[in-house]
Amino acid sequence: MRNRNIGFVGDSLNENFVVAFLCALRAADSGAKKWKRKGAWRGAHFPKFNVTVAYHRAVLLANYGWHPEQSAHAGEVKAKGVYRVDVDIPADDWAHIDNFYDVLIFNTGHWWGPDKFPKETPLVFYKAGKPIAPSLEMLDGFKVVLRNMVNHIQKVVSRKTLKFWRLQSPRHFYGGDWNQNGSCLFDKPLEESELDMWFDPSNNGVNKEARLLNNLIREAVQGSDIRVLDLTHLSEFRADAHPAIWLGKKDAVQEWGQDCMHWCLPGVPDTWVDILAQLIRHSFESQRLGH
Repeated sequence: MRNRNIGFVGDSLNENFVVAFLCALRAADSGAKKWKRKGAWRGAHFPKFNVTVAYHRAVLLANYGWHPEQSAHAGEVKAKGVYRVDVDIPADDWAHIDNFYDVLIFNTGHWWGPDKFPKETPLVFYKAGKPIAPSLEMLDGFKVVLRNMVNHIQKVVSRKTLKFWRLQSPRHFYGGDWNQNGSCLFDKPLEESELDMWFDPSNNGVNKEARLLNNLIREAVQGSDIRVLDLTHLSEFRADAHPAIWLGKKDAVQEWGQDCMHWCLPGVPDTWVDILAQLIRHSFESQRLGH
């Protein structure tokens, strides 16, 4: 990886991933310096190897913003409104990365749900500056954004750049969703025989999103040069590996519920790092050998 750069683009689960990566790499270069350029949310430069690793926060990948309802009274702030999503425009945080990165890892999915965007403040999808008609439900909007973002990546990112799309990271809420007292106070991994009960979309459980969205992501990247990075199945076992009630802040559980979505570090994302590192190494060695 000497003289090469790695970029992560997506939501907080890709941030979870990049933090594990930064910790692992710092063991090899204690002179690492924080790096936040080109729209990066966080990152580091490792001078010993001239490697930069950074994360660009773009939870929907596409550009979106809050549009409040116009009030009859000047200056009055309205709680009602919509989130406009421009399906064909990448979020500013990664729109200008050009060809700085030799490896890119994309993800989106964890914000595509009614807990982030309830019916009172929905997503409204636009293309070429105009509302898409008829209006799209959230899952259909997700498909359209995926398709447009894949097309954008194919158009503007160099063919030489190694591109991955990380599939969903599974949640482990038991007994209800995050805002319904869902819990993950487990002390051992799930058995293989339990996984379908937890994650199969046909069971309509609170953790069904990972497999459901994975099918749509696979369809969207088919025929492109973006490789699928499937870390879902191995992570499904680890109901015991989330922060749960240990959130490091007083009253956090009362306010936000248990965290059964992100991962403790050290933990599961370190295995993701091992897998990604081998895939990167294998890809660059194959390129060098002309395979």
